[in-house]
Amino acid sequence: MFHLFSDLGFSTIILLVLALLFVLFYEAINGFHDTANAVATVIYTRALKEQFAVMMAGIFNFCGVLLGGLSVAYAIVHLLPTDLLLNVSSMHGLAMVFSILLAAIIWNLGTWYLGIPASSSHTLIGSIIGVALANAFLMDTSIIEALNIPKMVSILLSLILSPLVGLVLAGVMIFLLRKYWTRRGQSKKSSKKRERIFMTPEQREKLYDKKKPPFWIRIMLILSAIGVSFSHGANDGQKGIGLLMLVLMGIAPAGFIVDMNASTYEITNTRNAIHNIEDYFITHNDELNSVIGKQSVVDANIPITDLNKYHCDYSRSFITIGIANTLFNKLDNYDALTVEQRSQTRRILLCLSDTIAHVAKQPNISSEDANYLTSLKNNLLVTVEYAPIWIIVAVASALAVGTMIGWRRVAITIGEKIGKKGMTYAQGVTAQITTAFSIGIASYTGMPVSTTQVLSSSVAGTMLVDGGGVQSKTIKNIALTWILTLPMSILLSALLFWLAQKLI
Repeated sequence: MFHLFSDLGFSTIILLVLALLFVLFYEAINGFHDTANAVATVIYTRALKEQFAVMMAGIFNFCGVLLGGLSVAYAIVHLLPTDLLLNVSSMHGLAMVFSILLAAIIWNLGTWYLGIPASSSHTLIGSIIGVALANAFLMDTSIIEALNIPKMVSILLSLILSPLVGLVLAGVMIFLLRKYWTRRGQSKKSSKKRERIFMTPEQREKLYDKKKPPFWIRIMLILSAIGVSFSHGANDGQKGIGLLMLVLMGIAPAGFIVDMNASTYEITNTRNAIHNIEDYFITHNDELNSVIGKQSVVDANIPITDLNKYHCDYSRSFITIGIANTLFNKLDNYDALTVEQRSQTRRILLCLSDTIAHVAKQPNISSEDANYLTSLKNNLLVTVEYAPIWIIVAVASALAVGTMIGWRRVAITIGEKIGKKGMTYAQGVTAQITTAFSIGIASYTGMPVSTTQVLSSSVAGTMLVDGGGVQSKTIKNIALTWILTLPMSILLSALLFWLAQKLI
């Protein structure tokens, strides 16, 4: 691993270490900011003691990052401005990354200190948008072109809809549980046992002089809390992985601009994907004219240096494919390429990926062809959208360590201040199952969502249906924070980026 940094100067190494610490600090803050999502219910229902609950959350957050994949990581990355993704090694690109991280850290620390369950995902996305808009203003370019608008819309929709889904789904679940769990026709003794799930810990202690939940209810609470912890790690941890990879590609491009450990098999798959893309474009040339324009003749002898001229121009897709064929012809490993060629390889693969994604979304493309193009796109990016195992472990560790500290402020809000009455066992289980299920699906589909928003909304949903209502002051504070998070993080990151540009 260390040989990848051997060519860096001392000042560059200092910059790299500082950038890595920024990302890991952001992940640690994410950990203790969002830990309450997993531990609040099990602590306030007395299913686990605080120390065990926090340790459990840390362990399963760690596991979630390790096993969560990279789809969310690069969903966040591709929200960044195109010139950062294609020129990430410039000081301009690094200023963007630092501005994004610092803005996210400042807002997250502020909301954590006030004990308000704010969204780390919302903060990060707002910071990215702010930098993109500031970049467009400073470079006098189109604001529309500054962001990946379709990706931004889909991410914002997931952030808006996910808490609503949590609210409704948790409310429906607690309603059905209340209606059918203690159904008629059973013995009085059995019915009485079933009703214990709707008790608060205080009620159980008063009636039965027992502090802990009934055994099977306790198991349900613990398992659903594990699900929340794991799904949180799988979703939120990936955001840190994506940011770390941007930092490494920016400061140490020779070792990280492409996957230097890519196997011959993976490179062969990429080469085959390029050939298949070329065949598809030739076969469907006439019907694609309206999408990517009339194409130039394929010329595999075009010098690699011409890539900058033709990069990501849909009307030059065949020329780009020709350059890709030149790059990958008889290539077995990336060590055979110069640093410049590795950079160009990354640029061209991103370019072809963008073109394929554009074509696959066209209404005249059949679903079968769209699925085929998507599979080609995945093979195309396997050595570009990657993360070394030590990066994944570093992010997982930062998230886990952060999880084990600083959780109490937000946990108190979720456990005590959302509902007018104490949290029952049924409400705790329902809120956690809803959260784990919702975020698990989001992670699988590659959509970044807010664990904080989903769980807080789920708790509120159970309280509205079966808890006597919510505390309006707390809900107003949470709602106000959610509303302010996006514009404030946009303004903060834009200001930081503007200042950075003045100092460069």
